[in-house]
Amino acid sequence: MATYTPKNILITGAAGFIASHVCNRLIRNYPDYKIVVLDKLDYCSNLKNLLPSKSSPNFKFVKGDIGSADLVNFLLITESIDTIMHFAAQTHVDNSFGNSFEFTKNNIYGTHVLLEACKVTGQIRRFIHVSTDEVYGETDEDAVVGNHEASQLLPTNPYSATKAGAEMLVMAYGRSYGLPVITTRGNNVYGPNQFPEKLIPKFILLAMQGKDLPIHGDGSNVRSYLYCEDVAEAFEVILHKGEVGHVYNVGTKKERRVIDVAKDICNLFSKDPDKSIKFVENRPFNDQRYFLDDQKLKILGWSEHTAWEEGLRKTIEWYTQNPDWWGDVTGALLPHPRMLMMPGGRHFDGSEENKNASYVSNISNQTRMVIPVTKGGTSSPRKPSLKFLIYGRTGWIGGLLGKLCEKQGISFEYGKGRLEDRSSLLSDIQNIRPTHVFNAAGVTGRPNVDWCESHKTETIRTNVAGTLTIADVCREHNLLMVNFATGCIFEYDAGHPEGSGIGFTEEDKPNFSGSFYSKTKAMVEELLREYDNVCTLRVRMPISSDLSNPRNFITKISRYNKVVNIPNSMTILDELLPISIEMAKRNLRGIWNFTNPGVVSHNEILDMYKNYIDPNFSWVNFNLEEQAKVIVAPRSNNELDASKLKNEFPELLPIKESLIKYVFEPNKRT
Repeated sequence: MATYTPKNILITGAAGFIASHVCNRLIRNYPDYKIVVLDKLDYCSNLKNLLPSKSSPNFKFVKGDIGSADLVNFLLITESIDTIMHFAAQTHVDNSFGNSFEFTKNNIYGTHVLLEACKVTGQIRRFIHVSTDEVYGETDEDAVVGNHEASQLLPTNPYSATKAGAEMLVMAYGRSYGLPVITTRGNNVYGPNQFPEKLIPKFILLAMQGKDLPIHGDGSNVRSYLYCEDVAEAFEVILHKGEVGHVYNVGTKKERRVIDVAKDICNLFSKDPDKSIKFVENRPFNDQRYFLDDQKLKILGWSEHTAWEEGLRKTIEWYTQNPDWWGDVTGALLPHPRMLMMPGGRHFDGSEENKNASYVSNISNQTRMVIPVTKGGTSSPRKPSLKFLIYGRTGWIGGLLGKLCEKQGISFEYGKGRLEDRSSLLSDIQNIRPTHVFNAAGVTGRPNVDWCESHKTETIRTNVAGTLTIADVCREHNLLMVNFATGCIFEYDAGHPEGSGIGFTEEDKPNFSGSFYSKTKAMVEELLREYDNVCTLRVRMPISSDLSNPRNFITKISRYNKVVNIPNSMTILDELLPISIEMAKRNLRGIWNFTNPGVVSHNEILDMYKNYIDPNFSWVNFNLEEQAKVIVAPRSNNELDASKLKNEFPELLPIKESLIKYVFEPNKRT
């Protein structure tokens, strides 16, 4: 797994709770990174949260609002920012019911300003957007599987609605402009430095004052709590190992009812819970439960370290030692607080404030600044003989190709043009001057190919017109184009019966037109035969070692209620994508069945999943007739003859061996 190394990081909202722990951790662990903090010092921010960092030479504080486009552009350029970690937000649900417009202004508009600045300057290599588990909405009380990163967003309060809206902007800028975005969605966080409008610090301060602990409703609402240092470590992992275009849940499966949290705090203060807990009117809507699937982040190497009892003890110790950290917080300790706009902000103690923190106070003279043109690509070692231009940055295969190029030290850039826009493709080639072009862009449909049945013109525009346009532009410039196509253009027939071992060859004509997606791919493959500069790779049912990726065939079928059981050819990306790069180096052309030799059935894969991953896993089969009742378009089932690829790359493993080596052994659970 390739790692990312930033140089100059902008952290928004880092005088707040979570971001201050992230900032202090990065300053402490990475003295070579320059950290610039942008915070407007709202009521829940405190410069004292950054005391561990203030004397570090690689730390700089700027007081300002993310809603100021001039300021944001100024900072990105003058500080040569290549990475943004966007924490700044209004986050308290109670406040959102009474001040919802402030949440829209801060959470949506502020995010939009940052994204637009990234687009204009063109220098950002990572944009990490910090969201919340609340965008998923309420989890069923009896659910045993948490919301995964591809779950539907169903926010239920103004706060979570604005965070979901901000996510949509982030996703749009990633897809439309190729911004390298990553989104996180986290459970509740607790620990030192948290403003006491939140449940745990509020209860601690009230208990310290001998007052009752107010609980909304009956206290049966369930929440998951992570200690702040564990969360800071999670962001450290995502910063360095997170994949562009992905979402990561930051969560824990250890849940607690609100009333149990209150009782634990009462017990640690030697207070009688029955006498110290007071039930008050509930919120207008109070989600019963948030529950996350945190497996994807764990695969990156993160895990929760701090037990609830230890974290709560540390938190209580900190608040008892720092009772006046926030000054007068009487209003925040009310059962239903509203926005507390405290004038004057928060400051470091003593007179060294201006000496140790840099501020930008007036940039009106920067409104006509010149935006420098920056070059894309990566900072990895580069071989001057090769330079790849890759289309499909936000796609699964396109993203993995970039990672492989980084790992192999191959110079590459992602195309900015749209496939159907010839002039933008010409501009990319003239500016980047590649030696090879990889086309991993295309429309497959979300969540599946059924989408194409109701979006036929969009599918044609990209899969047919776009692919032909880029092939033609590449031929004009004597460039090889490696085109990631599909093998889902065949179905078993009399000449290639299921289980016979007789696969379709590269010379066979497509015989499957059950889905509109397959029709467009078969059509364009036939037309591309006329282009001698194209290497067409027929991918089938792609699988990777990332079992949390919703596009992974194994991930899909492991989440289905029922599956068919049919042997198929499949593509193990961990083994075959490096081969695609080698094929470009060898300037191979023509059509290639880009699958591992042999076939494997749904049940055989799920048996491996049960043996290696989850011994309690079970599934139910149904037949094609039953499947047809729950899908719009039929699916392709076939075996492709991979002997041509095997002859070129004798080391290529059969499908079942490749599955074990590249997918299940690395993910094996003991």
